[in-house]
Amino acid sequence: MAKGKGKRKAAAGDVASNRYAAHRYQLLERLECGIVLEGTEVKALRASGAQLKDGYAAVREGELWLQSVHIPPYGPAARENHDPERPRKLLVHRRELERIAGQASERGLTIVPTRIYFSGPHAKVEIALARGKDIYDKRQALRERDTRREVERGLREARR
Repeated sequence: MAKGKGKRKAAAGDVASNRYAAHRYQLLERLECGIVLEGTEVKALRASGAQLKDGYAAVREGELWLQSVHIPPYGPAARENHDPERPRKLLVHRRELERIAGQASERGLTIVPTRIYFSGPHAKVEIALARGKDIYDKRQALRERDTRREVERGLREARR
């Protein structure tokens, strides 16, 4: 009987994680940010999570905004619900924002969200400064992962 594919989470307290970002991009630097949410968004995050796959962060008018992140509507709040795809403001220190914005614009880097989690009562987003991978790099990463699995499998068999 085949095992069912369930949602895998990267860490214990994660609400959502973007594992595909590590495949698409070379993650250079990570940063923790706060996120401005409406009440139903917080409840929806706690209940059903979010989708970060196509998300990115952009600097507009001196502020960092999270774009294309889907937080599903909260079921019990039928009329008072939020827009699932709305841009959300990220909270970072001015100095960090200027540094990241400068690096992203100069070197052709992008800012991608890697995970959303709760730190106490506050929702946090981990963003990463990332450089897009070439197709060759993606294939090489897959090849390295497969060889690592083969070695581990061989060691496991040798121990038996």
